[in-house]
Amino acid sequence: MENYNKLVEHYKTISNFSHLSAICGWDAAAMMPSGGNQARSEAMAQLSLHIHQLSTAPQLAEWFEQAQSDELDPSQQASLGEMKRQWQLNTVVPEELVKAKSLAGSKCEHAWRTQRGDNDWAGFCKNFEEVVKLSQEEAQIRAEQSGLTPYDAMLDIYEPGVNSQQLDSIFGDLVSWLPELTQQVIEKQKTESVYTTEESYSTKDQNELGLEVMKLLQFDFDHGRLDISSHPFCGGVPQDVRITTRYDESDFVQSLMGIVHETGHARYEQGLPKRWAGLPVGQARSMGIHESQSLFFEMQLGRSQPFIANLAPLAQKHFSTNDAKVFEANNLQKIYTRVQPGYIRVDADELTYPAHVILRYEIERDLMNGKISYKDIPELWNLKMQQYLGLTTQDNFKDGCMQDIHWTDGAFGYFPSYTLGAMYAAQFMAAMRKEVDVDDALSSLELAPVFNWLSDNIWSKASTLATGELVKQATGSGLDAKYFRAHLESRYL
Repeated sequence: MENYNKLVEHYKTISNFSHLSAICGWDAAAMMPSGGNQARSEAMAQLSLHIHQLSTAPQLAEWFEQAQSDELDPSQQASLGEMKRQWQLNTVVPEELVKAKSLAGSKCEHAWRTQRGDNDWAGFCKNFEEVVKLSQEEAQIRAEQSGLTPYDAMLDIYEPGVNSQQLDSIFGDLVSWLPELTQQVIEKQKTESVYTTEESYSTKDQNELGLEVMKLLQFDFDHGRLDISSHPFCGGVPQDVRITTRYDESDFVQSLMGIVHETGHARYEQGLPKRWAGLPVGQARSMGIHESQSLFFEMQLGRSQPFIANLAPLAQKHFSTNDAKVFEANNLQKIYTRVQPGYIRVDADELTYPAHVILRYEIERDLMNGKISYKDIPELWNLKMQQYLGLTTQDNFKDGCMQDIHWTDGAFGYFPSYTLGAMYAAQFMAAMRKEVDVDDALSSLELAPVFNWLSDNIWSKASTLATGELVKQATGSGLDAKYFRAHLESRYL
C-alpha cells in the first residue's frame, strides 16, 4: 500500500492547510476588524493558491495510477476514489483563476456587508461583476472537462451525481402542490390566535438560552464554539467547529432556531469518523446531506411539539422579565410553525422556504449557462418573488437579491442543497421512526437514540457511499418527495 499511503499523507497535508483557511474565514466573518480585510484577502488568496497547488501536484497523477495495483480493503478503495474525485475537480481549474476568484470573492463579500445595509446594488455590482465573470469562466472550463452544462459542472462540486434535469423534475413536483398547501395552511392559521408582545429580548439572554439548547443537543464545546456574524453559518473543521448566529432583540425566535440549525451542521461534523480525519472520504457526503442534518435538527426536532414543550420553560427561565404568556408551550408551538410568505430566506417558514430556493436555483442556473446577465438579477428576482410568494422586491435589493452571502464568493450551485436537505431530512425521520420512539426521546430529552441512529446511518458513513446509496441504505429507497409532503401535511394540517 505504499502508493496509497503516500496519497494519504499528501491529503492530510492539504487538510491541515484547509484547516487554517477555514479558521481564517470564520475569523474574517466573526472577529476581524474591518481594516484587516485587504491584508486578510491577500493572505487567504495566497493560501487558496497553495492549497490548489498541493491539490494538483504533478506527482499525484502517477500516484493514483500506481495505487490502483495496491491491495486495498473496501474502505481504502472508497478513500482512494474520493481522493481521485477531488483531484479531478481541482486539476481542471488553472492556478491563476483560483487565486483571482478567491481575491475577487473576498473583496466582494467584505464590501457586501456594508452595501447590503445601504441597499447599494450599483456599488455591489462593481465587485460582483468580476465574481460572476470568473465563476462563468470556471463553469465553462469544468463543463468542457466533464461533458456537463456549465451550471451542472458547478452543481457537481456541491451535489455529486445531481444535475439540473433532476432538479427541474424534483422542484417542478414541489411547485405543483406546495403553493396550494401553503395557502390552505395560511387560511387555517387565520382562525388561530397567537400571543405576541413588543418586548425586547437581550442578546445576553438569547445567547445563554442558545447555549443551553446546544448542550441539550449534545454539541461538544471542547471542539467548537458559538459566535455572532451578519450571516449565520457553520465553519471550521470537525475538531474545531465554529457556528454563528445573529440576534434581533425584538425577536428571539429566529436566532434560537438559527442556533439549532447550525448545531445540526456541527453535530454532523463532530460525528464524522475520526479514523478518516483529514481525508476526503472522511468529509461530509454532499451539501444536501449536510443541510439534511441541520434541517433535521431545526425542522424535524426543533419545531416539533414535544421539543417545544421542553423549550417553553427554558425560554421562560432565561426571559424571566418578559410576559410569560408568550412562552406557554401551545403559544410557542404556534409561533414556531407560523406560515407567512416573507422576503428573507433564512427567516422563512418550512412551507415557503422551498420557493426561496427554487427562485435562486433558476436564476443561478441561467446565469452560469450564459442565458442571463448579472444585471438581469434584480428584475428576475422581483418577478419570481411575485410568482412564487406574492411579494415584490422592486428596488428593495437588501431584502431581495443582495440578502445572501453565497454568490458574493461565487458559490453558484449551492442553493439546491437546502431543499434537497429538507426532503432528505423528512425521509430520514420517517425511517428513524420505524426503529426509534422519537416523540418519547424528545419528551424526555433522552436524545441518545436519535443521535445514535443518525450516527449509524449518516455520520459514520462520511463519504464512503454515493449520496443515492447512502439515502437508500438509511431509508430503504432513493429520494422520494412523498415523505416531505407527508411531513408537512401532518404538521400543518
